[in-house]
Amino acid sequence: MGLDNVAVQWPRTGRFYDPVAPAAFVDFAELADAPDVASPTAALAGHIAETGTVRATAYTELVDLLLGLKGVLYATEAANEDEDPVIDPDGCAWIAGGLEKFVIGHEKLGDLVTFDTVGEVLRTAIADSRLAEQQLRWLETRMDSLRDESGGAPQWAFPLSELAVLARFYRRCADRAFAVYADY
Repeated sequence: MGLDNVAVQWPRTGRFYDPVAPAAFVDFAELADAPDVASPTAALAGHIAETGTVRATAYTELVDLLLGLKGVLYATEAANEDEDPVIDPDGCAWIAGGLEKFVIGHEKLGDLVTFDTVGEVLRTAIADSRLAEQQLRWLETRMDSLRDESGGAPQWAFPLSELAVLARFYRRCADRAFAVYADY
């Protein structure tokens, strides 16, 4: 199986969260049907338009690295507190904002997002910060932890447009006061 991030009504009423009707994401289908869109981007946009859901497994390591926490898309903070694994609308805004900043920062590097280009964008963003040296050490440690036992990097290869669609999903949830339920 895997991790799905399902748009749900916030706050919940009763025992369960009510899924958001896919009609709230119907405009994503326009992107999925565009002729010049990368196949993975079209697949993600089409799935969101049909279901109001993101199959999030492929993005978990990347989002965790970009946002500096572990288990972001799994909503593990809430799960650890014996609560439902839900990302509230403010959390959706935070995820969207991080992804949006990354997409803007990556534009000058082209359309293919890889482990190396992610590192380059993050190093550039950190370089002018107040505690740059400390943050750069943290980043290198974090990136090294994602390498396999032989030192190989994760084989990420995302079209930048796919990550823009991912950001748009979380922004839509934040703007319309939806939450995201981590279903795994």
